[in-house]
Amino acid sequence: MPFVESNRDRLIKKWGGIQGWERQKRHHNLKGRGQDAGIPHFNLDRLAANTMASHRLIQYIGKKYGLSVSEALYDELNTYYFVNGHSLNDKPRLANVASQCLARHVNDDSENEKDHVVDVMTEDQILKFLNGEEGRKEIENALKALSDMGVHSIPKFVIEGRTIVDGAAKSDVFVEIFRQIEEKGEVYGGPLFGDILGVGEDIVRRPSHKM
Repeated sequence: MPFVESNRDRLIKKWGGIQGWERQKRHHNLKGRGQDAGIPHFNLDRLAANTMASHRLIQYIGKKYGLSVSEALYDELNTYYFVNGHSLNDKPRLANVASQCLARHVNDDSENEKDHVVDVMTEDQILKFLNGEEGRKEIENALKALSDMGVHSIPKFVIEGRTIVDGAAKSDVFVEIFRQIEEKGEVYGGPLFGDILGVGEDIVRRPSHKM
């Protein structure tokens, strides 16, 4: 099945009914914070589904084309899901969106040599990957590592491999943590999931965002 239920139904169940859900909305103010970040709205009736396929795809793209390309795909899938409401387990639709993203970003990226054109996966190739099992074990290992750390819900941010910050935390929490790191002049630990996900050191050390 391409979807399980709407996110609205899932959240109402999660918070014990309409009243509990309304309390959570007021507490977190995700709508207002999303608007501040340039997100016009969250589609509450988006189709909640198993996300293994999309997680496998993003990790594969990162290893194949670099983290800046996988970050671009991740950004587009956030809009695809949270704003447009499409299921992350709708593999044909996912393959279509991903192929368009790769066409725009793979050979327009600073980490690729200008005189070297990289082969871009076609929509059919992406769909074949999504219908397979490649990368599943790495994602399962990452989930186990998170469970061992005590992380059982998302979103969460892991900073320096040891500081866990809830995804609902406001910007000043992150600023304070980063200022402390800045004062130290060094980062305590490197990427936590590089080895688990099979991401090479050369990929990790490339910048994931253009300056």
